[in-house]
Amino acid sequence: MLNIFTLANGRLFQEEIESLEELAKFQPIWVDLEAPTPEEKAWIKQHYGLSIPDDAMDEDIEESARFYEADNGDLHIRSDFLIDDNAESRTERVAFILNLNNSDLKSKGVLFSIHDEDVPIFRLLRMRARRMPGLIEDAREVLLKLYDADAEYSADALERVHDALELISGKVLKGEVTDEVAAEVLATIAKEEDLNGRVRRNIMDTRRALSFMMRSKMLSSEQHNEARQILRDIDSLDSHTTFLFDKINFLMDATVGFININQNKIIKIFSVASVALLPPTLIASIYGMNFQHMPELSQRWGYPAALLLMAGSAVLPMLYFRKRGWLK
Repeated sequence: MLNIFTLANGRLFQEEIESLEELAKFQPIWVDLEAPTPEEKAWIKQHYGLSIPDDAMDEDIEESARFYEADNGDLHIRSDFLIDDNAESRTERVAFILNLNNSDLKSKGVLFSIHDEDVPIFRLLRMRARRMPGLIEDAREVLLKLYDADAEYSADALERVHDALELISGKVLKGEVTDEVAAEVLATIAKEEDLNGRVRRNIMDTRRALSFMMRSKMLSSEQHNEARQILRDIDSLDSHTTFLFDKINFLMDATVGFININQNKIIKIFSVASVALLPPTLIASIYGMNFQHMPELSQRWGYPAALLLMAGSAVLPMLYFRKRGWLK
C-alpha cells in the first residue's frame, strides 16, 4: 500500500496512490509504504529517483548500519516501534529515508517510510496532523513528531503495566494466594515483564535515532530544542521502567514465597502424620514378633487392648502438636 501526505493550510492530508500517474500529481512531504509491492517500489524509483535498499526491513542488520548518511546526502534510519494490543506486544521495524537534497522536493524535503504492517503511532500522528493546523511544517518535523508520539505511546504502555501490577499486588498482598491464584499471577507478571522490556528497548532505540538526527545537524534550532525535550521525556520513562522492573521482581519473589509456603503446609501434614504414626507402628511391630507368650493369646482382651494402645499412642502426639500450634 502506497500513501502520500501533503500539506495544505497547515494540515496533513492523506492520499492513497494506485498508479504512477496519480503519484506525479502531488508534491508530498511524507511517502509511506506499507508492505510495498515491487511495482510500488518501481514507481518510487522512477518518480523520485530513490532506490529502496533490499535490506531495509532486515531484522538482523548490524546495529552500526541502522543510522547512516548515504553518499547522495539521504539519511537512513531504521527504528523499531512498539505495537501493544490485547493479544501480544511486539515491535515493528520501520525504515526511514529522509531526502532533503532533491531539487524537485523544494526546501521541505520528503520522508519515505517502509514497513510491513500498520503502526499505531503512524495512525496517531495522522489523526493529530489533521486536527491541529501547523503541527507539521516539513519532512523533518514528521520524523520528530513520530518519535514524540512514540514516547507518548510508550508512556501509555508503561501506565497499563503499572495498572496491571497494582491489580496483581491486591491479589498477592491482600488475599489468600492459592496455587491457582499464584499460577494466574505468574502468567500476568511474565506478560507485563515482557511488555516492560519491549518498552525499554523501544525508548532506547528512539533515543539513538534522535541523537543521530541531532548529530547530523539536519534540524533547525527549534527542532533541535524539540528533540532535546523528547530525550528528557525518554529519560523519565527509562527511570520508570527501572521502577517497574523492581516492582515485578518483588511481586515475583512474593508469589514464589507464597507457593513455597503452600508446599511447606503439605509437607508439614505428611511430617506430622509420619511422626504421629511412629508409636502405633512400634507397638504393632512388637506385637508382631514371634514370642512364646503374647498377651493377645493368653488374655481375652489382648487384641482390643493392643488396638486401643495403638490408637492412644497416635492421638497423644496429635494433641501435643495441636497444643504447640503446629497443626495450624
